[in-house]
Amino acid sequence: MIRLREVSLNYGHAAAVLAGIDADIPAGAFRWVLGASGAGKSSLLRLLNLGARPSAGRLELFGVPVHRARRAVLARLRRRTGTVFQDLRLLPELSVFDNVALRLRLDGLAEDRIELEVTEMLRWVGLGRKLRALPGALSGGEQQRVAVARAVVHRPPLLLADEPTGALDEVQAVRLMQLFVELHQMGSTVLVATHSEMLVRRFPNPALRLQRGRLLDDA
Repeated sequence: MIRLREVSLNYGHAAAVLAGIDADIPAGAFRWVLGASGAGKSSLLRLLNLGARPSAGRLELFGVPVHRARRAVLARLRRRTGTVFQDLRLLPELSVFDNVALRLRLDGLAEDRIELEVTEMLRWVGLGRKLRALPGALSGGEQQRVAVARAVVHRPPLLLADEPTGALDEVQAVRLMQLFVELHQMGSTVLVATHSEMLVRRFPNPALRLQRGRLLDDA
């Protein structure tokens, strides 16, 4: 599913935020992405969701060498990936329902199927009564749950989540992790960056451990 060979990432003339990353993540795996603030967790996920290309090294995603792939190919890869961004990136002018439905509409799903899928997903994350609300009328935790619903509503083969439970209480965090586990059990590859030791203990899985942009452990 994912292969990194001596991958580095830097922005302009600044020091590399990732350096010499080597990792293989098989299809259907679950990996925590761990490390202190500034260790490179978000940068690694940005590479994997194709928000940036490696400054050096090779990245393969779904068997495709990203460094030489054309834009049309990269667009197809992005459609196979669900991402929960740390800054959420909800569209403020769209309702909760339409924020989550947008991905399915771009994929050309019929509107009656979209109605069913989006409503079911929002009920699962506890927002069944907020379908028509705008993001600005929601709490931070509710907005985070909308972002998670948007990322997983199309059941992506690859799910990347950057601190997806940061604004949630423990009960909500565990419930969302159970959703990720269900998606994983259905065959998706899941990578979750977190600072929550409670979640890592409760849902034990292998971890990619980063320190100052370098991978310490791929096991």
